[in-house]
Amino acid sequence: MSTIPVEVRLGAAPHNREDAVRAAGALLAQAGHIQPAYVESLLQREKVANTFLGEGLAIPHGMVEDKHLVRRTGLAVLQVPAGVRWGDDAKQAKLVVAIAAASDEHIQVLRRLTRVMRDADLMQRLATTGDAQEIVRALTADAPEGSAGAGAQGAALEDFPLGRELSLNYPSGLHARPAGEWARVAGRFQARVHVRCGDAVADAKSVAALLGLGAGRGAQLRVSAQGPDAAAALSTLAATIARLGEEEARQAELSAARQAQAQGLGRELGDWQPAARHTFTGIAASPGLVVGTLVHAEAATLEVEDRFTSVAAEAAALDGAFAAAQAQLEQLAADAKTAGRTEQAGIFAAHQGLLRDAELMQAVSRTVVQRHGAAWAWRHAVHERVIAQRALPDATLAARAADLQDVGERVLRHLLGLDGDAEGPGTAWPEDAILLADDISPSMAAQIDPGRVRGFCTARGGPTAHTAILARALGLPAVVAAGSGVLPVQGGAQGPALSGMPAILDGYRGRLYVAPSETALVEARERMARLAGRQAEEARTRREPATTTDGHTVEIAANVNRADQVAKALESGAEGVGLMRTEFLFLERDTVPDEEAQYQAYRGMVEALQGRPLVVRTLDIGGDKRVPHLDLPVEENPFLGVRGARLALRRDDLLVPQLRALYRAARHGPLQVMFPMISTVEEVHALRARMEAVRAELQAPAVPVGIMIEVPSAALAADRLAAHVDFFSIGTNDLTQYTLAVDRQHPELAGMADSLHPAVLRLVERTVVGAARHGRWVGVCGGLAGEPLGAALLVGLGVQELSMSAGDIGTVKALLRRHSLAELQALARSALDVDTADEVRALGAALRPAAQAPVQEADHG
Repeated sequence: MSTIPVEVRLGAAPHNREDAVRAAGALLAQAGHIQPAYVESLLQREKVANTFLGEGLAIPHGMVEDKHLVRRTGLAVLQVPAGVRWGDDAKQAKLVVAIAAASDEHIQVLRRLTRVMRDADLMQRLATTGDAQEIVRALTADAPEGSAGAGAQGAALEDFPLGRELSLNYPSGLHARPAGEWARVAGRFQARVHVRCGDAVADAKSVAALLGLGAGRGAQLRVSAQGPDAAAALSTLAATIARLGEEEARQAELSAARQAQAQGLGRELGDWQPAARHTFTGIAASPGLVVGTLVHAEAATLEVEDRFTSVAAEAAALDGAFAAAQAQLEQLAADAKTAGRTEQAGIFAAHQGLLRDAELMQAVSRTVVQRHGAAWAWRHAVHERVIAQRALPDATLAARAADLQDVGERVLRHLLGLDGDAEGPGTAWPEDAILLADDISPSMAAQIDPGRVRGFCTARGGPTAHTAILARALGLPAVVAAGSGVLPVQGGAQGPALSGMPAILDGYRGRLYVAPSETALVEARERMARLAGRQAEEARTRREPATTTDGHTVEIAANVNRADQVAKALESGAEGVGLMRTEFLFLERDTVPDEEAQYQAYRGMVEALQGRPLVVRTLDIGGDKRVPHLDLPVEENPFLGVRGARLALRRDDLLVPQLRALYRAARHGPLQVMFPMISTVEEVHALRARMEAVRAELQAPAVPVGIMIEVPSAALAADRLAAHVDFFSIGTNDLTQYTLAVDRQHPELAGMADSLHPAVLRLVERTVVGAARHGRWVGVCGGLAGEPLGAALLVGLGVQELSMSAGDIGTVKALLRRHSLAELQALARSALDVDTADEVRALGAALRPAAQAPVQEADHG
């Protein structure tokens, strides 16, 4: 820490937060710590999260995806003796510490800043000192021996002796939905359950307390319990944490796939910059391009007077309001589930968990006992929680404050004798409404009529906030974090009167164009027509084969885990299932599924496909996937440890029942078995010997056997491995992280795990060549298969089957049909001959958009 340089500017007087961030960023740039473009990244972070830590300290820092703009780690301190307003809560920052971190050194920086912040006298001195070196010393000197840790304030809760160590592998950290599920599960037991993250400890039965941990991706947790059923509580909660981690990862993959598809469509917009009176830039949260009329959609402010009658009466009012709110949320969740909006249903289920929060109720009860009215006490308690949540440094977790606010408003309306839902969209709204709001709450979203609302733009929010999730679920384009300029009132002064104005909302690039010119409106509608035509073509031809213009056909399959998902995949154009992940059977329960349970699941998948191809991957556990009830040892480096096939070869109790179930299911239709994480020929020999023993015992017919190519050794030895298997399936996600030595879940390095890197593509080529020596086919079931450019390159490299998320199938098929195999092969050769993933992406400009390809009407009779 002492080696990190610190730049200081004393006595600054910036006009506002943006001026302060720009000034601090300029210090970093002038000192050579960052490229000048990183200043915009600092400002973008302010749109996504409030970087105010507290006690006069703000810590601007850039977006993770812009780390490449950091030249070397450094700090820049802007001293503002008079303070500068930071955010919407009238907080004053007196020390603005901009952080440029080239690696994970920022963690140590944050620890030091936290220590400084907690020393009120030191903070006051640093805010007014005329000695820059005093600031430097405070930020770089080693902490005194035995100084208080970050958990001093939370010493009321401690770990219990009975506990488990876990790693939080949720891509978006611990947010409201999983926290609500943790609390619900913990609440089923009598035992007290605590969760530790660093120096902070939370009651696992309290959603708010869990959110307050600020546990981001990769956080190390200790879950402990004490009580009559402590062991069962621990086991069940640990299993829940692991299961939700897998679900969160799947949601993140799906979101990334959707974003990639949206970017493909958005490229057709090119550098189009429509002329408009006002242009607001935010974050693209849900794709789409629409023209409409702006409407301010803020709910009316609720006036609350502090009227107290008696403790009994106020308590009864709270109980009634809670019961009514719970009933409404249950109905909203049920309605959303019936409509197929599972994301929305999950959000309302999480809101029910927030209402069961014991700590929140205790805070309200204490205020009521002090002779305050129930409505006033409730608003006060919720407001404190919302402010604390918004102040969290993790952008994703800070965005969850909207959920607390929404739940609070629902209960408050009942306390005030109103309906729990905010006033719904009125018929006075135009039929082409583009909603403007500080944020769109889940309650408001549940009432939106997609036939009347074209999209929305919010001042707050982030791409992973529930606003964005709901927009995608409704199929509406959305821009979030566009700033307070889109609101009618700014700091007490009237802002631009936007309501009623025409506008263009670009959900691909995150822009709102207000009062566009007539020319811009014409251009927008032309582009909308082209995009709609492309999407219609993809939908119309989704069931046709992916045959290139020179007659080469590629098999297109879907990644599907359960039989009930098959129908949707086939409707989307899938020709089979190229990857069935069997670990979901282990993650969705508290015990290992027996042979019969597995057999029923595999048989159900075979029968749902009705003779179409099915590739089943055996249990892929380890690395980022942990299953508590398997009692696997904790490894310091699990990605290089006992995972996939390595685990299977050590655990016959897991491998043999699964193989027996698979052979039994294969009697009902075509089924192929695939082993993950193969790195040597010896592993293949050992696994095939196990298979043959099981097959002979059951007197079952042989099934095709394949392996995943996920590590460089397997790709480089593909010609040797191909002699012993029937097919290969390349997992590009893992192959990328092992090839580039980058943990794809690392919060700082994940952006480097780029499957379009030429080194990864060269290993794909090596795999295809090795397989061809023995006449084996090669598929890809990793994320690259579902990206249009990735699919084009893979086919050009000789891959014969692509398996992807169902939502990507129409786009990939349409793209392949627009090109000849010769064109794709030339593209692939060019990609192997460049140095960077960005250069590979630049080659993608050669791919023809739908508008340039002749559309042939298919016979759908």
